[in-house]
Amino acid sequence: MHLLSLGAALTVTGSAHLLRAGGGQVLIDCGLFQGNEELEARNREAFDFDPRDLDAVILTHAHLDHVGRLPLLVRRGYRGPVFCTPPTAALAGTVLLDAARLQVEGYRQDLRKARRAGREAEVPEPLYDEDDVHRALALLRPALRFGETANIGPLRVTPHRAGHILGSAYLLLEADGERVLMSGDLGNRESGLQLDPTPPPPADTVVLETTYADHAHRSWPATLAEFRDALRQSVRAGGKILIPSFAIERAQTILATLRDLMEAGEVPRVPIFLDSPMAARATHAYFEYGDELIPSVRDALRRGEDPFRPSTLHVVLTGEESQRLNRYDGPAIILAGNGMMTGGRIQHHLKHHLWKPGTSLVVVSYQSPGSLGGRIVAGDDTVHLLGEDVAVRAHVHTIGGFSAHADQDDLLTFLGTTGTPRVWLVHGEGHVMEAFLPVLAARGLTGNLMPDREEVDLLATSFPGGRPPGVPLERGEARESVGGE
Repeated sequence: MHLLSLGAALTVTGSAHLLRAGGGQVLIDCGLFQGNEELEARNREAFDFDPRDLDAVILTHAHLDHVGRLPLLVRRGYRGPVFCTPPTAALAGTVLLDAARLQVEGYRQDLRKARRAGREAEVPEPLYDEDDVHRALALLRPALRFGETANIGPLRVTPHRAGHILGSAYLLLEADGERVLMSGDLGNRESGLQLDPTPPPPADTVVLETTYADHAHRSWPATLAEFRDALRQSVRAGGKILIPSFAIERAQTILATLRDLMEAGEVPRVPIFLDSPMAARATHAYFEYGDELIPSVRDALRRGEDPFRPSTLHVVLTGEESQRLNRYDGPAIILAGNGMMTGGRIQHHLKHHLWKPGTSLVVVSYQSPGSLGGRIVAGDDTVHLLGEDVAVRAHVHTIGGFSAHADQDDLLTFLGTTGTPRVWLVHGEGHVMEAFLPVLAARGLTGNLMPDREEVDLLATSFPGGRPPGVPLERGEARESVGGE
């Protein structure tokens, strides 16, 4: 088998891997690049293949950095099947329609400003619109079931539970007597919602995500204690408690955790506002596919309870309702998108409250260095936000244990049952993968850093371009990027 990585090679975004085997070719994921301008510019580049030549597309899960260019692929000519699990199909519609809406709205705003300056020709059109999304969704084939093998193009494909988000799968791919594991994104074994990943079967080689391959997450009990203490302190401060959150998995995890803490009397019952229509829509899939979730949540759903609804929850749907929250008196928890504070409704809440000493900002998601959230977490006194400079006087609590990604211990546990010494590293920052290489070597494993847009033989014993297996990147080759959680 030969693999051409067209995203998430030497970065953690834009996942797209073209697998060639048995005379055919299958694209695994088709994600959107998110992060700095250089990365996002890649979304507009031509694909390194003719979309019409693909036998199929396989999606590992519904995060935007794994599915976000699928409508663009369809716009450029792809008309074949897109295989995934049923929950992934359910979530992909929510994710892609929201992405299209944001692109079109952003384009219209930029166009209005450009017209006043006589520069409308310089405004790039949206990558795709809702019509493109609906054409892409019509191609979805939610036929993949965990542990069941399907014939897709030249491959025999067996998905297994990845435990990352609802419906997430890693893939055993077989062709011409070779067995390759594609990890997709693997889950944290101490997730607040997901069951653990299924132990993988033996394989000849593994293509492994490395988002957090350089450290271990804080334990779930320690994370809960840290979150509880942050909320108690924040309520005592008397101001707004802002929690930026991703709409899929993180929002549901936080809501379920708030419900448990309040019912146990460990956190005061203050009003909770879910200011994310996308999160509200995505939560419906968790009811439909609750059997994938940990026993406590699954059993609550079976009893007809809503484990994602604390007793004080209010769901905010319209922009007008969201704006009115800024006039609400007294302590309240506002859970709003997006998780990295790079856009969404959380920004206007930050503009109105970040400068107030009584405000608390509880950060439960990864923040890219240099981004708005990254600068706040790093301790900047002032940030530029929605056209204004805003002082950072809020108390900032950073809690990292809610991550939906595997940490180093999880990754090593996953590799321990595969029976292969050969590992290709993807979906990671260069310095993180470099730190992981000696850890692999100490366990008799050979780590190769997947090159960007350079085809490799997955069973080869040497790195393309002359770099031996396991040799880290040269200084300066790592790329700054952002990964979805």
